[in-house]
Amino acid sequence: MSNRLAGTGSPYLRSHADNPVDWYPWGEEAFAQARRRDVPVLISIGYSTCHWCHVMARESFQDPATAEELNRGFVAIKVDREEHPDVDAAYLAAASAFTRDLGWPLTVFTTPTGRAFHAGTYFPPVPRGPIPAFRTVLAAVREAWTDRREEVEAQAGAVAEALASLADAAPIALPGEAELSAAAAAIAAREDRRHGGFGTAPKFPVATTLRFLQAVGHSDVVDRALDAMAASELRDEDGGFFRYATQQDWSVPHYERMLADNAQLLDTALDAGREDVARGAAQFLLTVLQRPEGGFGAAQDSESWIDGERSEGGYYRRPVAERAGLQPPAVDGKVITGWNGLAIAALARAGDALGEPSWVAAAARAADVVLAVNRGAEGRLVRTSLEGTASAAVATEADLGLLAQGLFALALATGDAGWAVQALDVLAAPAQADPVLAGHAIPVSAEDGDGDLPSGAAALAAAELIAWRLGAGEQHRERAVALVEARAERALQHPFGYGALLRVAAGLARQPRQVVAVTADRRGALAAAARRADADVVAVLAPAQVRAFAAAGFTLFEQRDEVAEVVHDCRGFVCRLPVSDPALVPVER
Repeated sequence: MSNRLAGTGSPYLRSHADNPVDWYPWGEEAFAQARRRDVPVLISIGYSTCHWCHVMARESFQDPATAEELNRGFVAIKVDREEHPDVDAAYLAAASAFTRDLGWPLTVFTTPTGRAFHAGTYFPPVPRGPIPAFRTVLAAVREAWTDRREEVEAQAGAVAEALASLADAAPIALPGEAELSAAAAAIAAREDRRHGGFGTAPKFPVATTLRFLQAVGHSDVVDRALDAMAASELRDEDGGFFRYATQQDWSVPHYERMLADNAQLLDTALDAGREDVARGAAQFLLTVLQRPEGGFGAAQDSESWIDGERSEGGYYRRPVAERAGLQPPAVDGKVITGWNGLAIAALARAGDALGEPSWVAAAARAADVVLAVNRGAEGRLVRTSLEGTASAAVATEADLGLLAQGLFALALATGDAGWAVQALDVLAAPAQADPVLAGHAIPVSAEDGDGDLPSGAAALAAAELIAWRLGAGEQHRERAVALVEARAERALQHPFGYGALLRVAAGLARQPRQVVAVTADRRGALAAAARRADADVVAVLAPAQVRAFAAAGFTLFEQRDEVAEVVHDCRGFVCRLPVSDPALVPVER
């Protein structure tokens, strides 16, 4: 049997390399083989810190009898959803036609052309209540393919046609402050006033929604959620947050810890004034997830070995002082472009605000790695890398937008205009479609909301908004407006699921406040006064750095170097007379 997973750039796929299943990685080769053999395709989608993915692997994919049946009747593809988010989204959308219980592992059966005709999630080795055994499912699918081919292909075609027909809503005018206030009030009305946050169980941090509320005057809701989460089992003793809680009171967490969650909660805590929470999240990123070469790994597993047995959460349930003798849960070292962008931005902002230059330096190291290593053969950014080797998976819109935001934050935290120039280069590079999905005309999900992460549209719009605020040109605001307006109707109807997009809309609905401190002392009184200001842009730059930003085309900084040791307080690029007394820099807008 050919072992195709061992050399891939995904720790999740590598963990399946010794299965008796004849796995293929995502790619055209697998579908071509299915066409040659005239058999259906099983697409199994998961990720390295997914507990039930591990369970199904142990129960079914490592079982020789199950593997034999799978190899005989199917071509099997293993997909890391973090490496191929568009593939995951496409098949989640298709799976919704067959099951309400979506999640991972996602188990999808397709024709040799990639069109789904049956799907589910976790299947046990023996029947459990209404859930059939995995081998029973395999037999039923194989029987349908062999004896009822016309029906199967018609069903696959109907699902694909339905997904392809989902048209985007017509754009509406950019939401105003009143509409955004109403959207925020609708979200706030859903608050769990007893336990903080939103929903019952399972309960997620929903950082994208919290960040929108912070931007539109509902910081009280965010403060209560953050206080509750920080004091609960959701936050580990070392400061890192777990993925979600299985109970409404934030207890009994699902123990995986994600880079994206912790980066966004670091940002949330920083803006909430919770320095202790921010420092804890930062230390988790720096001491657990940052890889020796500088990039940040995707996540830390929920499982580890304790006393010779696999334990879910056992490591974390022990006090930190007792963990020294235990093997910690594995870290998925995959360096995801967009997720690293989130970490770069959060650490750069927090390091600058809290006087931690080592955090800013760590963010710069990660940026260097992503920009140098996460490149394909043609020099384009790709989605991931592992141990210095780039994946073939294409970068998504979210990757480009989030990385650009990180580079802009790094430019402001360091005073180095070069980072901002590279951010513009990232924004200028068009996102590519997954070649297999495109080649097979497999519909990509029309869902464009913000869940645990900003959507591609929201990420790009946010980066374009920052570029405009820095003076890179009116075209950047126009692009941000277009991205928001195309989705504004859905966002206003379902605001809880569009937090990141609505945060951009809020930024577009008002004139930006831009504070530029021209000073040689980044930690002096003048710089501190600038950082205290409630502003959309705070830049603390030496005169030479001001000139470099201006020379790079950022008009906010033009002619700001004429007088040193002053603060320029600007509203929509119109600046008041500069002041040299820190006490004269207004905190409020």
